[in-house]
Amino acid sequence: MTISWIDWVIVLLSILVCFVPALFLAKRSGSSTTEFFASGRSVPWWLAGLSMVATTFSSDTPNWVTEQVRRYGVAGNWQWWAFVLTGIATVFFFARLWRRSGVLTDLEFYELRYSGREASLVRGFRAVYLGLFFNCFIMGMVTLAACKIANILFGLAPWQTILLTGLLNVVFAAHSGLWGVLVIDMIQFFIKMTAVFAAAWFSLVEVARRLGNSESGWLGLRLLIERLAPQQVVQGSGDAQPVMSVKDGLGQPILDMMPNFSMSELALMIFILPIAVSWWANWYPGAEPGGGSYIAQRMLASKSEKDSLGGTLFFNIAHYVLRPWPWIITALCSIIVYPDLASIKAAFPAADPALIGHDSAFPAMLKFLPVGFVGLMIGGLIAANSSTILTHLNWGSSYLVHDFYRRFVRRDAPDAHYVQAGRASTVLLYVVAALLSLTMSSAQQAFQVLLSIGAGTGLLYIARWFWWRVSAWCEIVAMVMSLVTSLAVPRLLPDADFATITLVQVGVTTLAWLVTAYVGPQTDQSTLLAFVRKVKPAGPGWTAQRAAAGVSDAEVMRENAIGASLLGWIAGCLVIWSSLFAIGNFLYAPGDPSRLTDAWLLTALFVVSGSVLLGVTRKLWAESEG
Repeated sequence: MTISWIDWVIVLLSILVCFVPALFLAKRSGSSTTEFFASGRSVPWWLAGLSMVATTFSSDTPNWVTEQVRRYGVAGNWQWWAFVLTGIATVFFFARLWRRSGVLTDLEFYELRYSGREASLVRGFRAVYLGLFFNCFIMGMVTLAACKIANILFGLAPWQTILLTGLLNVVFAAHSGLWGVLVIDMIQFFIKMTAVFAAAWFSLVEVARRLGNSESGWLGLRLLIERLAPQQVVQGSGDAQPVMSVKDGLGQPILDMMPNFSMSELALMIFILPIAVSWWANWYPGAEPGGGSYIAQRMLASKSEKDSLGGTLFFNIAHYVLRPWPWIITALCSIIVYPDLASIKAAFPAADPALIGHDSAFPAMLKFLPVGFVGLMIGGLIAANSSTILTHLNWGSSYLVHDFYRRFVRRDAPDAHYVQAGRASTVLLYVVAALLSLTMSSAQQAFQVLLSIGAGTGLLYIARWFWWRVSAWCEIVAMVMSLVTSLAVPRLLPDADFATITLVQVGVTTLAWLVTAYVGPQTDQSTLLAFVRKVKPAGPGWTAQRAAAGVSDAEVMRENAIGASLLGWIAGCLVIWSSLFAIGNFLYAPGDPSRLTDAWLLTALFVVSGSVLLGVTRKLWAESEG
């Protein structure tokens, strides 16, 4: 890729705009661990929401979406669209509970909810398991994407990319704490969104050049839809030929937003399993059943229950509605420009063949950006990488320092000592993440590994808020069984597909912790009563404890508003899916006018469900203020 001096100036300006404001927050963040890891619990809803969505928009996200579209069609995105159910459930059922708990990190929750040495054991183990291993694995995914992008665009070797991005991210994460991360995220969100819209537009311009001898992006959109409408993804077609024209109904239409259920194996993997099981059964950072990880960190840092709810709602709408279509359009254009992996390799002969995959098609499309926009995209890619890495460094550091080191190693040091320990741990985390990135090959592979490791634990993280029998031992058994089954089931069922393996894992792990809830040691009654008085959880699973704690059912209903929350959950899911698919059909309409009917029907559903959602949200906000 040819980069002009104008582009380099834009890159420098985008970095300065993002990172310089964070320098002024170092003194505030370094004053205490509450400031360093939770921003003094004073974050407004809009800043919390922007930070959440910026964090989940990492350098690997457009690569992963591109791979799904090229391999499974647009419907392949149901692997993450299904988690709308999880995200909106967090908004209406869990955001206020987390804020009410008053903990600094979500792992501190364990010693609030459970009792005995086992509660401390779970907290300490998960601090290392999630903060070090799981967290570094996610950062490794993001770093792998950065390596692929830099290799395609600049010919950089992986170690060079790791060194450059590591210096930038580690210095600022260690220096500015969560306040700096939040401010950087806010600015980076707008840079990233501008960059991906530009990538989609100029990808359409390239399609217009190739198919219509024109440079009109609008013509490119029409020609793109007309060309891809008859094409389908053919199961088992392999890397050399991801798509082809099929007229006998045996394939998955590339443009369809719903799967072809006659392709049962593909439909099971990309739609049935995510919508029926994965959203509640699998633990995945950013879409955790019951809330958790850096989403919980933002909720806990919010200045009120209202801000916790509002920030999480804004995050889900921006995450699922505002971001996907620029990525999807770019991915669809890549099918025209690079119909197979051989064409990507031919276009970038200096790139490392080992790094070329379908997820490489997104950075490959960036070669068509004009001067100025190249710099904006490079700045956007740096922002995408930094927003995620910075969050994970701060989040993982909070686990290692607050939930492990301070809790189990050194309890009586001054706050400044733990802030310095937090800064030192960020270096350790990035080094481990960088080493892990060198062992990975694709975004899809890493995504499936993460889902596999957390399979079967999700229901427990929901149930612990509503059922007193869930104990620390349930959490221990669930973690152990999910890890054991992730290793054992693929070996016991070597010919099974990923969906079947996941279902077996979920069944075995869920059964194991449910049995433990009845036969294992139970949480002390005094701990349960203290939890009820502080958090006021709803549901029949706490009836006896509420009576013993002197907390009336009327008070709990008023605090949790279960009926309104359930209505808000349904309305919120409809708002996101209807608007997401309405936008898609409007984009398809220039090349397929029959799509307009569906687009307007979905728009009507969006208006109705949006009115309901607005009414429910206002009611809950008013109650939280009261």
